[in-house]
Amino acid sequence: MKFKLLVFAFFVVATSMAQHKISGIVKDSVGNPLEMANIIAINQSTKGLESYFITDAKGYYKLNLSNNTTFELRISYLGFASKTFVVSTSDAQKDMTKDFVLYENSDKLNEVELTYEMPVTIKGDTLIYNADSFTNGKEKKLGDVLKKLPGVEITDEDEVEVDGKKVSKIMVDGKEFFDGDSKLAVKNIPADAISKIEVLKNYNEVSQMKGLGNDEDNVALNIKLKQGKKNFWFGEVTAGGGPDDRYLAHPKLFYYSPKKSVNIITDFNNIGEVPFTFRDYFSFSGGFKNMNRRSGSNFNTSSNSLGLSMAKNNRAKEIETKFGALNFSYAPNKALDLNGFAIYSYTKTDMQTNATVTTLTNAFSNVENQQNNTLQTSQLGLLKFSAQYKPSLNFQLDYDVFLKNSNLEEANNINSVSSITGDNTIDINKDDNPFSVNQNLNIYYTLNAKNIFSVAVQQLYERGNPLYNSLNTDQRFTILPTIDEADSRFDLTQLKKLVTNKLDATIDYYYVLNDQSNINVTFGSSFNEQDLNTHIFQTLANDTKIDFNADTLNNDVNFNFTDVYLGLHYKVITGSFTFTPGLKLHSYSYKNIQLGEELKQNPTKLLPDVFVKFDIKKSENITFNYNASTEFTDVNNLAEGLFLRNYNSLFSGNKNLTNPLYHNYSLRYFNFNMFSFTNIFGTINYSKKFNTIKSSATLLGIDRISSTINSSLPEDTFSANLRYSKRYGKLKTDASSRVSISNFNNIINGDVSSSKTTTQDYKASVATNFKKGPNFTVGYQTTVNDYETTRTTSTFTTDRPFANLEVPFFKSFTLLANYSYYNYSDKANTIKNNYTFLDADLYFQRDKSKWEFKLSVTNLLNTGSLNQDSFSEFITSTSQYFIQPRYWLLSLKYNL
Repeated sequence: MKFKLLVFAFFVVATSMAQHKISGIVKDSVGNPLEMANIIAINQSTKGLESYFITDAKGYYKLNLSNNTTFELRISYLGFASKTFVVSTSDAQKDMTKDFVLYENSDKLNEVELTYEMPVTIKGDTLIYNADSFTNGKEKKLGDVLKKLPGVEITDEDEVEVDGKKVSKIMVDGKEFFDGDSKLAVKNIPADAISKIEVLKNYNEVSQMKGLGNDEDNVALNIKLKQGKKNFWFGEVTAGGGPDDRYLAHPKLFYYSPKKSVNIITDFNNIGEVPFTFRDYFSFSGGFKNMNRRSGSNFNTSSNSLGLSMAKNNRAKEIETKFGALNFSYAPNKALDLNGFAIYSYTKTDMQTNATVTTLTNAFSNVENQQNNTLQTSQLGLLKFSAQYKPSLNFQLDYDVFLKNSNLEEANNINSVSSITGDNTIDINKDDNPFSVNQNLNIYYTLNAKNIFSVAVQQLYERGNPLYNSLNTDQRFTILPTIDEADSRFDLTQLKKLVTNKLDATIDYYYVLNDQSNINVTFGSSFNEQDLNTHIFQTLANDTKIDFNADTLNNDVNFNFTDVYLGLHYKVITGSFTFTPGLKLHSYSYKNIQLGEELKQNPTKLLPDVFVKFDIKKSENITFNYNASTEFTDVNNLAEGLFLRNYNSLFSGNKNLTNPLYHNYSLRYFNFNMFSFTNIFGTINYSKKFNTIKSSATLLGIDRISSTINSSLPEDTFSANLRYSKRYGKLKTDASSRVSISNFNNIINGDVSSSKTTTQDYKASVATNFKKGPNFTVGYQTTVNDYETTRTTSTFTTDRPFANLEVPFFKSFTLLANYSYYNYSDKANTIKNNYTFLDADLYFQRDKSKWEFKLSVTNLLNTGSLNQDSFSEFITSTSQYFIQPRYWLLSLKYNL
C-alpha cells in the first residue's frame, strides 16, 4: 500500500511540475464576480482544446497549461460579449494571474458562439457531458465512456451510479431504452455513436409533479446521439470462434428518428459472457415502482423460492447462453407515445463448488465437507408495453403492462462427508415455471396553479409451481414417516403452488401554497390475497408413490392482507433549507386460514417521516431522512406445514407472526465541484428494528428444522460509505470505503445466539486519460469480513491489487489487458489461497475502417477457482468455486 501511495504521489507531482498555471477572477463591468463563466484554452499549434474551467461563486478560475506553448484563452458568459487573450508559457516563467472583465451585450446574445464545446455544462438539475472531451476513441460501449465521467461509477453488476445513487432510467435521445435496467444499455450502446450524456438529477418524468415531492434519489441518463446516427440504421455485427468449439455471435441494430426508435440486441456464445443473468431477471422491474414503500408499509412476496444457485461474479465452470431483445418506441402524434420491449434469454450453467461448512452450537460442533456439482438451465421471457397520453400540459395518462415468464431447472449432485453423519450422496432436482403480469395506470391532472391531483393503480398476478426432489442415501429427519428401503434409496418430492393477487391504489392531492411550499394529502389502499398449497410424497424403487397426508406435512393456506392509509405531508423551502415532515395513519387487516382455523388481526400504526435538505451551495448539500416503517411477511413464513428447503433442512412457518417496526435514519453529503474537478459523496445509514421476525432452529447434526418467531431482542444495522475522486489534468484519482455492521439474534436449540457481522471494503485507484499514447489504471482493494457469535469469531480478508492497460501501437493496433490478483486468507492463517485473473484483447482496425479484428484471451493464467466465505447465525462456510479454464477467441466486427 505504501508503494502505491508513493506511485500516486509521483504522478501528482510530475503532472504539477509539467504544467503552467494561470488563474484569476472573471467580473462584470461593476466588479461583481460572474459564476459559471466559461474559460477555454486553445493550443495554437494543434488547434485543440488544452484545458477548460467554469468559474466558481467568486468568479475564480484556474487553468493548467503545457509549458513552452502559445494558447488563446476564450472567456464567455451568457448575455455578455466574449473576450479572447493570447498567452505563451515557458519553463522560466512563473505561474500567472490574469483577471477578466466582461461587458453585458444583450443585442448580441445569440451571436455568442464557441468553436469548442465545454466538456461539462450545467442547466438547472441537468449535467451535460460532452463525450469526446473525456474519451480517446478506444472506447467500445457506453460503459467505457461512463467510467471516465466525473461522479459516475459502474458497479460489479454493471449498474450505473451517479454520486452514489442508482440510475433508475436510461434513455437515448429522450426515448426509453429497456426501461427498468441499465445493464443492457451499458454493455450494448456503441461508444462511437454517443455525442453527449445528460445526467438528469431530481428526475421526475411527469412535468406537473416536478418539485412537489422530494426527488433527490431519482437519477436518469439521456444519451444524445451524434448527428450521423439519426434517421439511419446503425449498429455492429460480431462473430468469433476458437478452440474447444468456443463461439460468439453478437449482432445488434439501432434506429432513431424523432418519431420512432428500434433497438435489436442478440447474443449467442459459450465463452461465459452472460448478457442477462438469472439475477437480472428477478431484479428487472420494467420501470414499475413498489407503491407500498412510499406508504411506509412493505408487503413483499418472495422470489426464487427454490433457492436456485447463482453464478459467482458471473463466472462458472461452463456457461452457454442465447439472448435476444427488442425495444421500440413510436410517437404517432405529439400527444401519444408508445413504447415497449421483449426479452428472451436461455442460459445453461455448469457449476462446481467444494465447501467446508462448520456448525457450532452450545451442544455440539460439526465439520462437513461438500462437493456440489450443479447443472442449471433457465429460459427467461419478459414483455412490456407502455402508452403515455398527454394532450395538454395539465393532463397526463400512463398505462403499462409487464409480463414475466420463465422455465427454471436445476440438478445438484452433492457428496457430503460429515464428522457426525459420515459419507452421503444426495441428488437434488428443482423445477419451477413462475409467471407474473403487472399492470399500472397513472393519471395526473392540474386543475389550476394551486390544485394538482394524481391517481395511481397497480395490479399484480403471480403464479409459481416449484417442484423439489431429493434422492438421498440416508433417511433424514425423524419427523418424517420412516419407510425402509432395501437399497437405501430415499426419494422425497415436494409439490408447491403459490398464487398471489395484489391491487394497490393511491390518490394524491397537492395544494400549492406558493413557489416555496405545498401540502400533500394521500389516500391509499393495498389489497393482497395469497393461496398456498404444498404436498410431500416419497417414491420407492419400484415407482410406488407414498403420500404423506398428515396435516403437519402439508399446507393449504389462504392469506388476506389489507392496508388502508391516510398521509399528510408539508413541504417548505426557506433559505437554503428544505423541510418535508409527514405522517401516515395505517389501518391493517389480515386473515390467515389454515389447519381448519381462522386467525384475524387488525392493528393500527402511525408512521412519521421527515426529510431535510441543506443546500450549502449549488453543487454541495446535506440531506437527512428519517422514516418509521413496518413490514408484513407473505404466506411462506405463515404456513405451519413443513417445507423441504434442502437435503438437510426443513422449515415450518408461524401463523401468529406480527409485523416488525423499523426506525430508519439516513444522512447524505454531496459535493460536486466542477471548479477543482473534485467529487465527494458519503452516506450514513442506521436502522433500529423492533419485534423482528427471526429464525428459531433446532439442529440435529448437519440437519436443521427451522421456524420463525417474533423477537423482542434488540437488533440494528449500520452502514457508511464515502467516495472521493479528483482530477489532475489527465490523471484521475479515486478512493472509496464502505463499512457495514449488523447485530442480530436467533434461537438455536432453545438458546439465544447473538451474532455480529462487520464488512469493510476499501479501494483506491489512479487512472490516466490521454488522447494519444498508453493509458493505465492501477489500484488496490481490501475487503475484510468479521463474523462474531457467542461461540466463535471468524475473520476473512481479501486483498486485491489490480491494473488495466490500454496501449495503442503501429497506428491500427490496440492492446487491452485487465489484471487482478487475489490474496484470500483467514485471521487464524488456516486458510490461504492466492489466485490471479488476467484477460487480454488485441484489436486491429484501420482508421475510418468499418472492420475490426480482435484476438481475446480470457483467464490467461488459467486460474481454476476462486474463494468465497459466508456466515449465518450458526454456520460458517468457506468455499472453492471452479471457473472456466483459459481460452482464446478470434472475432470479427463490422460496424453498420
